[in-house]
Amino acid sequence: MSNYIKYPRTHHLPWSPSVSSDDVRTTNTTHFVGRDIIVTEKMDGENTSLYCDHTHARSLDSRNHPSRDWLKRWHSTIAHDIPKGWRVCGENMYAQHSVAYQNLQSYFYGFSLWNAHNDCLSWAETEEWFELLGIYSPPVLYRGVWDEALLREIHIDERLVEGYVVRLADSFAYDEFKQSVAKWVRPNHVQTDQHWMQAEIVPNGLQVAKKETTS
Repeated sequence: MSNYIKYPRTHHLPWSPSVSSDDVRTTNTTHFVGRDIIVTEKMDGENTSLYCDHTHARSLDSRNHPSRDWLKRWHSTIAHDIPKGWRVCGENMYAQHSVAYQNLQSYFYGFSLWNAHNDCLSWAETEEWFELLGIYSPPVLYRGVWDEALLREIHIDERLVEGYVVRLADSFAYDEFKQSVAKWVRPNHVQTDQHWMQAEIVPNGLQVAKKETTS
């Protein structure tokens, strides 16, 4: 049995405008009512999981690709600090997809941390671990009690931001994922004719002060 675990599919919120034929939309949000939540910017990268001894994209058998070279080198510098059986999930931001970033803090943004029991740590614990590991997380757009009216009014610049992700502030089990995480994606998110993996790799831009080696 593999010790590596595929990241679950995130369901769209009922008011998310960009839902493709293979996406799933949640029909109600009652499981969020009364709960503390965290809303973060949805980064347009490649879903990636990091362990103490391995990395993979959403597919467990993801093959080598030049866009993953930087991530593998960087992972080797922090892998020894990831507890055995734990995994960091986030976005590999090296290659430009549909959103062209010019001011990233890093080529990896983490959004969740899972322990050896396959539980997603609370956001507070996740932030503590990310600080220890030197991992950046996406900008937080809202933290507080679930308020659907407020979430529906969240304003993002759809030219520069893919969308946002809602998660419970508390910890939750892997089997509770679809009741604990949901997303909103901008209309017509994919704006390229060719899949980014088949196109020429264009690195996203980094903050000058955070310049990281790209080769």
